[in-house]
Amino acid sequence: MIIEPKIIKSVCLTAHPEGCEKEVENQIGFVKGQGALEMPKRILIVGCSTGFGLASRITAAFAGGAETLGVSFEKGPSPKRTASPGWYNNRAFDKFSKREGIKSFTIDGDAFSDDVKSQAIHWIKENWGQVDLLVYSLASPVRVDPETGETYRSVLKPIGKSYTAQSVDFMNQTVNDVTIEPADEEEIAPTVKVMGGEDWMRWTSQFKSAGILAEGFRTVSYSYIGPDVTYPVYREGTIGKAKENLENSAAALTTMLKDVHGQAFVSVNKALVTRASSVIPVVPLYMALLFKVMKEKGIHEGCIEQMYRLFKDRLKPGKDVPVDEKGRIRIDDWEMREDVQSAVSDLWDQVTTENVSDLSDIKGFREDYLKLHGFNVDGIDYDKEVDLSAF
Repeated sequence: MIIEPKIIKSVCLTAHPEGCEKEVENQIGFVKGQGALEMPKRILIVGCSTGFGLASRITAAFAGGAETLGVSFEKGPSPKRTASPGWYNNRAFDKFSKREGIKSFTIDGDAFSDDVKSQAIHWIKENWGQVDLLVYSLASPVRVDPETGETYRSVLKPIGKSYTAQSVDFMNQTVNDVTIEPADEEEIAPTVKVMGGEDWMRWTSQFKSAGILAEGFRTVSYSYIGPDVTYPVYREGTIGKAKENLENSAAALTTMLKDVHGQAFVSVNKALVTRASSVIPVVPLYMALLFKVMKEKGIHEGCIEQMYRLFKDRLKPGKDVPVDEKGRIRIDDWEMREDVQSAVSDLWDQVTTENVSDLSDIKGFREDYLKLHGFNVDGIDYDKEVDLSAF
């Protein structure tokens, strides 16, 4: 079949296997070109298939020489339907790792479940004995509580009152006001259950009980803060409550890890195009403006550049980790520079449908989104028939 992007309401329903593989190869090429890093050698990445999780795994393996175990829940292909992009990314990663003699294994399953945690524990015992680093980069809208069987769903809403602001349809480049109604109490708590730190703590505690945490074990999860303009829908909204819970969990985990001299961190990362961020109202327009400013200043980064810098400059084995006053790693530091935010704020007050292509990098945002799904990747013939059974 010939595979084309099929996008409905900012959600792409198709993925190109050759394009996904090429993008994984491109990220590998980037980290290898930057040089080797000193990193732990036994690393588990929960949420390994796209975005920051995939970039973390690529950096660990191809810059740090680490063996990796990845966990993600992806949809495979059918005769008439492509797989999810993460499904193709995982297979590409394992293919390139095998080619270079780097051990990797991927568990395809619900990371929230205790069954998958048990699978990971068994694999680590059989192959490593212990694990040095757990990267928790899970993004999911739904979680089934492994103890009660209850299903929780997250929502992206403000709290207390409705919020109206500009947003952009990045496929047709139209800027319009959007109004998001506030969450009720029955929506806030489930969002925290899905996107907060409870499952991160569950992974770590079960690993500790299994006796597989190495001396000096570390774990890191990813978060975002952002500027004032996105606060009502993000940091002060339902997802912000979940992120606060996640960040508070780091301190509790560090206490839990004292007997192995371990530490837990939250890394606050830059705003980037991911499958999750692209559907948050207001955020795509902010990012399109941000990308223009940061590219003009020569400080723009994608997921792979961010993760390489995280492990190069922050999470160095055996070294103190630089953190802010709340104990968080900040690799959103370039995004939040005063000159950057001032320039974005000025553009925000001017942007309209008529000038969005001039004042923002909406083209770059759209290209990044398509590349997440294997489209718009240099070197791929998109007019060629693809045999889905070959991937």
